[in-house]
Parts: sequence; C-alpha cells; structure tokens
Amino acid sequence: MSGNNIQKYRFVCTLTFGDIYGQIIVWLITITLSLASALALMGAKRPVYALATAGLVVLLSLPFLLFAFVTTLLNHIEVTPVGPGTKMEPMPGNVSQQQPVEASS
Repeated sequence: MSGNNIQKYRFVCTLTFGDIYGQIIVWLITITLSLASALALMGAKRPVYALATAGLVVLLSLPFLLFAFVTTLLNHIEVTPVGPGTKMEPMPGNVSQQQPVEASS
C-alpha cells in the first residue's frame, strides 16, 4: 500500500471582525456597567464591596464571552477534501484564506 492514498484536507477560517463585533459590544457594555456599579458603591462605608462587585461581574461574564467566541470561531472553520490535482494559491487581499486552483500539467 502506497502513501499516496492519504486524503488531504484544507482548513480555512472564514471568521471576520464583523462576526464577533456584537460580542465585543456586549462585553464593553458589561465592563461599563460593572465600573458604573463599582463607582456607585464607592461612596458606601465599605469600598471593598465596590471592587468585589466589579470583579464578580467580570468574572461571571468571562465564561459566557469565551463560550460565545469559541463557538463562533468553530462555526467559521471550513474543512474540505483536496483532490490530487489541486494546488493551493493564496487569495488576493486575504492572507488567511486559500482557494483551490486546478493545476496545469
């Protein structure tokens, strides 16, 4: 059995900034609200509560942000089999994406 029978695959990530833009906006709103609540509680008798509130909001929102980003990233990964006569050439304007081009013999 020869080693030429191994199937090759092409992995392409089609994620763009527009795909995660909404997630970044939600994260910035979360940070702003936690800082606003911390400043509101700073006038209390114990300012430790202010820091604890801001830290707790950020800490509890991190897993949700990470889950949303990772699932969005995994949804934008394309795996396609590459035929034996296919050669890869970079697409102009995007370094991360490659497009199969038929090889000229």
